[in-house]
Amino acid sequence: MTRQPPSSLALFGGRPCFPEPLHVGRPHPGDAGRLAGRVQEILDRRWFTNNGPLVREFEQRIGELVGVRHCVATANATLALELTLEALKLTGEVVVPAFTFVATAAAVVRRGLRPVFCDVDPRTHQIDLEQAARLITPRTSAILAVHLWGSPCDVTGLEELAGRHGLRLILDAAHAFASEHPRGPVGQFGDAEVFSFHATKFIHSAEGGAVTTNSDSLAEELRLLRNFGFTGLDQVACVGTNAKLSELHAAMGLTSLDELPRLLEINRRNYDAYRAVLGDIPGLRLLEIPSTCRHNRQYIVVTVESPPCPFSRDELVALLWSENILARRYFTPGCHRMPAFQTHVDAAMSLPVTERLCETVLQLPTGSNVTEQAIELIGGIIRAACAQADRVRKRLAQREATMTPGGCR
Repeated sequence: MTRQPPSSLALFGGRPCFPEPLHVGRPHPGDAGRLAGRVQEILDRRWFTNNGPLVREFEQRIGELVGVRHCVATANATLALELTLEALKLTGEVVVPAFTFVATAAAVVRRGLRPVFCDVDPRTHQIDLEQAARLITPRTSAILAVHLWGSPCDVTGLEELAGRHGLRLILDAAHAFASEHPRGPVGQFGDAEVFSFHATKFIHSAEGGAVTTNSDSLAEELRLLRNFGFTGLDQVACVGTNAKLSELHAAMGLTSLDELPRLLEINRRNYDAYRAVLGDIPGLRLLEIPSTCRHNRQYIVVTVESPPCPFSRDELVALLWSENILARRYFTPGCHRMPAFQTHVDAAMSLPVTERLCETVLQLPTGSNVTEQAIELIGGIIRAACAQADRVRKRLAQREATMTPGGCR
């Protein structure tokens, strides 16, 4: 396909190339007929929540896809993380990467634990095992690692490290549904793994999460905690909460799962299209997909190195936003720089890779609403801007970019 740059950038008075905003993770609606059929079943049964048949079916399908004995669905992934930390009866400190969505660290703090922030590998963006090992103290009770961008982290190394120190291992798999490590699907490693089915995920239940595990006792405890601790009609065994997934959300989740193969193919197509159009733009590097694993490709992760790119990451984001391309700065400024976590940050802490990634990483739109033609146009916009970089930078400085996009899980 011929790459035609726009005749005039919106920065200089032209119309935005996209009349409607192009989002990083616009929800995929799924088959409306199938969803409507499931909703009608819910209305006919008048069973809207409290572990209904669609929730159980959703759990069963996820468990089978992942290859585990237990899947416990929850109202969202943040609650799933919190319940997992509580069910494992953790105390003291939890080693966690700073380069992750805020909910990963927030779940630790909300359980009364102290997050010990760890740097990440500059190539994979996954938790740095060597530094994680150095951060372990007698107060450490767990490692909470993240399968960032859908790439499985080094679960073998993490399991060895946790086992050597007698620690629990929890894996935040919010980005990694349907990805696979060489040893098997993401979701079957560590003590437990936590998925997100938020609307921005390519497989979603509008709002929702799940914990997968092979531990019978952990699954039993999670089911108690998500339903107020009830063991029967009137018996309460522990102080739980309300973290149940509703039947309506399960209906959306099942409808989304029905399209898993097609959505994976769309993600692959978009990734390949971006690789083709961005490959010759100086300073832009698309995160490589590991050849050793199956990858869901639901994120288009680009690092902006300036120079040789004539723009900083933030300048490029501002340019794209002016064209209704809502690129995102995942994850700026990093959990360790957020005021909410400052009481947990050691003044001597050094996270140079995280600091650099927070300044250079951006996400580009993908998903079922993004076409190959749209991706070609995005590449054309960036090339047109690079061809007049001095003029573009001057205009961006004048505007002082009224919008400052942040990160979103």
